[in-house]
Amino acid sequence: MKNGEPYNLMSTTYSVEACRETIARFIIKDEMSFRVVEGEGFREMLGVFENRFKVPSRTTIARDILQLYKKTKKDLTDFFVSSHQRVCLTTDTWTSAQNLCYMCLTAHFIDDNWTLHKKILNFCQVADHKGETIGRQIETCLLDWGIERVFIVTVDNASSNDGIVFYLSKVVNNWNGAILGGQNMHLRCSAHILNLIVAEGLKEYHQSISKIRNVVRFVRSSPSRTQKFKAYAEREKISSNKLLCLDVITRWNSTFFMLEAAEKYEKVFDRLELHDAQYIREFCLSEPKTCPSSIDWEYARYFIKFLKVFHDATLTFSGSLYVTSNTFLRQLCLIHTQLQAWRDSKDLFLKIMAENMKKKYDKYWGNYETINPYLFVSILLEPRHKERFLRYCFVVLFGEFKANELVVKVRNNLHSLYEEYKLLYGDDVEVMDAVNDEKELEVDTEVDARQVFDSGYMRILKDNTFVECKTEVDLYLLESCENPENLSLIHI
Repeated sequence: MKNGEPYNLMSTTYSVEACRETIARFIIKDEMSFRVVEGEGFREMLGVFENRFKVPSRTTIARDILQLYKKTKKDLTDFFVSSHQRVCLTTDTWTSAQNLCYMCLTAHFIDDNWTLHKKILNFCQVADHKGETIGRQIETCLLDWGIERVFIVTVDNASSNDGIVFYLSKVVNNWNGAILGGQNMHLRCSAHILNLIVAEGLKEYHQSISKIRNVVRFVRSSPSRTQKFKAYAEREKISSNKLLCLDVITRWNSTFFMLEAAEKYEKVFDRLELHDAQYIREFCLSEPKTCPSSIDWEYARYFIKFLKVFHDATLTFSGSLYVTSNTFLRQLCLIHTQLQAWRDSKDLFLKIMAENMKKKYDKYWGNYETINPYLFVSILLEPRHKERFLRYCFVVLFGEFKANELVVKVRNNLHSLYEEYKLLYGDDVEVMDAVNDEKELEVDTEVDARQVFDSGYMRILKDNTFVECKTEVDLYLLESCENPENLSLIHI
């Protein structure tokens, strides 16, 4: 008895095989070294848990991991073969420091229980980065895993990737595993495009960023300077828990992190300017002064707001544990609206930067035809948004005149997909077209893009005008969206 309650007794079984498999899974999931099993502390811990278990050597555990991989691969291959599962593929290639070419292939699919899965199918060396070479390697991998049905292939914007998708679309189409002949199989990585857009805007770094980078490097250059900086922060009663960090030139998001952390310590840097002799000699006595001024910190706040829009969008696009296709259009509208606002800014620097970024934006996202149409179809299939959200986004992106035409195109694409699946799986539902009319929306670019976008969409949701329902598909599209008054639902 314990605290008046009887103990719950249950029988357990001891299995050497189960213990070894659990250790193998622990090493895989936590990305541990094989030699961890030979560590004194690890063996002592397992001895307390189960003194009958003899901890294997790292050579043995390596063999166990290989066997676990083979077993898991067989189970997954059997699943693909028996279920004829359709998958979405993501592939990337790069060259190592040893000048060797590598390729990684990942499959995304939803099982019968509507659970999203992400599985790395292959990580291998390839002869070169040519489209056909990589395409043949992916074809071999798909055959090895028993995968015949492919919906989308997501790649970055390297020119060779056009050849990869072209080759795969022909192969999968010959297997009768493509949708609509594989004509929309190519999907460009949104996170990569966003990186190109921001990189274009940051080609010419503003002098204020350079000044802040220099003083951050100064503080981080020695433990004594870091300690003095912390002491000054306590005197200034700075409550931020963010530590100063340096950015990496090739990664724009690291510049965002650097500025976001440093801006909170503006008063501390001002104190260094008054009391630290080394800081004064290095930054304050130079001509011109290279320590950040109040104007520089104001620019930093501009940059933080500027880059946060793209940082948030990148996090959304890069999600792997949830479906991201239905988040694309909202993020696209936020980026478009914010760029428009900055282009109209009276601040010359923001205006020039936004102009440069808009050119790169227009190259990849400025035209409906350059975007995979399935990204728009996914909005129609999103029960919280459907056609009204789609139409509103098109008004924001392309204007009222073009919006109606584009909505019809997306609905036609949905109907084409429906007809294709009807032939594959059988359905007697007749599909017909129906189009709603929406009121023109004006976007105020002077306020925050998120506020503009959300307030405009809420106005659209209040319009309950419907046309006659003709088919089951039209019924779905014309039904009211789920919980339309809850604004948080559109923050996906």
